[in-house]
Amino acid sequence: MNYKSNIKILEDCGAILHGHFLLTSGRHSDTYVEKFKLLQYPLLTDKLCKAIADNFEESKPHVVVGAATGGIIISHGVGRFLSTRSIFAERVEKGLAFRRGFSIKKGERVLIVDDVVTTGGSIFELIDLVVVHGGVIMGIGTLIDRSGGKIDFGFPHFSLVSLDIPSYEPEKCPQCLQNIPLTSRGRTGK
Repeated sequence: MNYKSNIKILEDCGAILHGHFLLTSGRHSDTYVEKFKLLQYPLLTDKLCKAIADNFEESKPHVVVGAATGGIIISHGVGRFLSTRSIFAERVEKGLAFRRGFSIKKGERVLIVDDVVTTGGSIFELIDLVVVHGGVIMGIGTLIDRSGGKIDFGFPHFSLVSLDIPSYEPEKCPQCLQNIPLTSRGRTGK
């Protein structure tokens, strides 16, 4: 699989949207990647999860960790292809936490996965959570990196698609400055 074929998959399933979006990070953008337009297709999702798993197979993780909601599907898929456990963290009042009996044992090798990276905020929260629980991070796998590879997580990062999509603080957003209303999609409950 290569970037061009992965971008074509996103385009073919209608996952790349154009408008004026408020992102989960609080930033604004004229382009939004609606990962659930992709994740509704299990066979396509499996193909992408396998590519992430293949990239990290040699690091032999014990557990794959994602964040609710999109990260659950990706974590499960990657975990299946690596024949390992898959768990997820959920948003609580002060960040991400393991619930539902999930845990990481001290010294367990962890692969963190996520769907779309803009600022990396959720991944940095997952990194902190894994470290607090004593996990050893082997790498980070993502479907889409909106930053164009500009974020350094401090661990090996593999993304299936790297797009350099600008995002702006609301007060510097070109569309806000032109009084263009926000498009209804574009933000999770973070």
